[in-house]
Amino acid sequence: MFPAGSVYARTLMASVLLTAFGAAQAQQVVPAQTANTKEQSGQDKKSTVTEPMITPVLIGKTDNAAALTTVLKAEQVSGQPDRMIQLEHQVEVTRGNLNFSADQATYLQLDDQLDAVGKVTLKRNGDCYRGDVMSFILETGAGFVQNPSYFFAKNNGQGRAEKIEFESEERARISNGTYSTCEGLDPDWYLRADTMSLDTGLDTGVAGKSVLYFKGVPIMGTPSWLNFSFPLSGARHSGLLPPTVGHSNKGGIEFGTPYYFNIAPNRDFTLHPKFIARRGLQLGMEGRYLGETYAGETAVEVIRDKLTDTTRYSGSSVHRQNFTPELVLSWNLNKASDNDYPADFSNSTTKTAQRLLVRDIGFDYYGSFWNAALRSTSYQVLQDITAPITLPYERLPQLSFHAGQSDVAGLDWSVDASMTRFWHPTFTRGQRAVFNPQISLPYIQPAYFIVPKLAFHATSYQIDNPAVGKPDSLQRTVPIFSIDSGLVFERRASLLGEKMTQTLEPRLFYVNTPYRDQKDYPLFDTALADFNFAQIFSENRFTGHDRIGDSNQVTTALVSRFIEDNGAERFKFALGQRFYFNTQKVSLDGKSNPSRSDLLLAGTGQVSDTLNVEAALQVSQSDRQSVRSNYAIRWQPAPKKILNLQYQFQREVLKQLELSGQWPMAHRWYVVGKSNYSLQNNKLVEGLAGFEYRADCWALRFVAHRFATTNLSNNSGFSIQLELNGLARIGFGSNPVETLKKNISGYQATN
Repeated sequence: MFPAGSVYARTLMASVLLTAFGAAQAQQVVPAQTANTKEQSGQDKKSTVTEPMITPVLIGKTDNAAALTTVLKAEQVSGQPDRMIQLEHQVEVTRGNLNFSADQATYLQLDDQLDAVGKVTLKRNGDCYRGDVMSFILETGAGFVQNPSYFFAKNNGQGRAEKIEFESEERARISNGTYSTCEGLDPDWYLRADTMSLDTGLDTGVAGKSVLYFKGVPIMGTPSWLNFSFPLSGARHSGLLPPTVGHSNKGGIEFGTPYYFNIAPNRDFTLHPKFIARRGLQLGMEGRYLGETYAGETAVEVIRDKLTDTTRYSGSSVHRQNFTPELVLSWNLNKASDNDYPADFSNSTTKTAQRLLVRDIGFDYYGSFWNAALRSTSYQVLQDITAPITLPYERLPQLSFHAGQSDVAGLDWSVDASMTRFWHPTFTRGQRAVFNPQISLPYIQPAYFIVPKLAFHATSYQIDNPAVGKPDSLQRTVPIFSIDSGLVFERRASLLGEKMTQTLEPRLFYVNTPYRDQKDYPLFDTALADFNFAQIFSENRFTGHDRIGDSNQVTTALVSRFIEDNGAERFKFALGQRFYFNTQKVSLDGKSNPSRSDLLLAGTGQVSDTLNVEAALQVSQSDRQSVRSNYAIRWQPAPKKILNLQYQFQREVLKQLELSGQWPMAHRWYVVGKSNYSLQNNKLVEGLAGFEYRADCWALRFVAHRFATTNLSNNSGFSIQLELNGLARIGFGSNPVETLKKNISGYQATN
């Protein structure tokens, strides 16, 4: 034998390639072609390799051997051919994706078993196990490792144990072990359990009696009869989710223990019972599903409220079903037991602000150049006694049709038609039919465009309960002529030290609609349209079909853009105003418009890569004072560093200043906040403040939130969340990440 330090020993002293096909198969021995091999007398006596170079020995069939070839390397190799091989010093064993190393090892060929001792290392698919003693069956992946440490490549999971038993290539059982995604010998957090079952195929770990430690302090534990499950990556899995604890001024202390069912990759269900100290036990359920031709989500909450001594509930369901590529069924259904349910049981402004719950179901059919829809729509109004709103008309049902094509012999055409039955418990009810064809002749060139258009609007009404002296049948036909035109000028310019292309785009839009007396017509779905740059270039100043405004008017606008050489729009400025050549007679309030509209001004721009600005202003044509305005600044110099400032004004209605942002205040520390303050009422409409700490394998968040639910009441609460990477989110209150995403524009989670 050669000494371990020799040249041959440091390289490859022995290499044996084995191809195993089962003990029942015939075996063929290829004799070595190396001389100077000493053999001991007797049958099946042990043979010892004493020369530095041994030609590989292949045992069994060699067809497709690459998939099953076992390679053994060591400084010393001895054993019995076809039965047992003893490997000593710098042992390496490889088969496929398996790689072993140890000080000593024994390979039993008939059992395809490898036993190793001393600095044992097993690597498989990026995962690594290290221990003192190992026994492993190469073909099945079964075996064990004593006193191991382990590492999972998929999610950085790692830990130590007394023993790991491998049941198969995907399943393992850990005895008296730890689990963490933190690196190092002293992790910030770890889960210690009597037993842990790991299934990489299902991507799930299940711990028996366990205790969760954070910074050396136990923060949560489970008894032996309750298993704690956790993912081995970011994938979903069934199990008891971490408990939720919260507090609100409406319900007091809240405690929930949700359970998640991962039914299938495209289906799941969450059961979330919650105990609310002042109100009782609330039971919530949420199911989600997704298929090739359908998708949807349904949620239900119910509680027997101790404060009101009533059963209260809410529910919502959204669904879309494609029966064929052309035929689609969809619904959006919402229901609450009473007006105050969202304000009493919601911890977000998005839910408490909902005062109009829609219930809509319909069929849509899509043709090659047309589509049709049949739908029914009703509403539930959640009234606020300080600011009541009117119940909208219900459509029971509505049949609509649209068809259109572009560039047919140079013409663009479209047809819109609808038949709707409007119902209301107290207002005028009836049916309305609308027919609205349009045709235009666009002439578009790079430097200008002219688009004349002719439309015809025909409407018919059948009234169910007309007022005394009013007709029960009404018809109206109105022709509408418009012509849209514009020019585009370009020049090279310099802005903020950069070369750009500046455009100057004047635009004229003329509309002529004759007057029709419409004072007897009902108002099913019509209101005065919001005055903005989108509406200023429309033919009708009303929404819906119940009023067609008489007009002889022209809209003028001027737009200028600064465009970078790569095509990105850096700045845009616009102003527009409408001029009336007639005294308009059709109105909702009996007032006639002046000779011209308010002046609109708007601008958006990217001052730098980190700073964006936006402004919009509506100036009254009569007193030259602002009617509405909105100004916003957004500064984002780096990821997770953002500040938003916005001012909103509407005369006699709204005057608010909003500041929000996310900013690092120290190494790994971030501060988050939002303030929406009413300057008109000197009142905080919504306030949010908190901080986040991001470590390598965990994050901590604290958020306090206060917002108005009605004009007279507020809701406030706070949440604390500890996120342990690859294990769970444990906290008090609602999910702060979702709260921050909804309230801070541009927010990015730190972890």
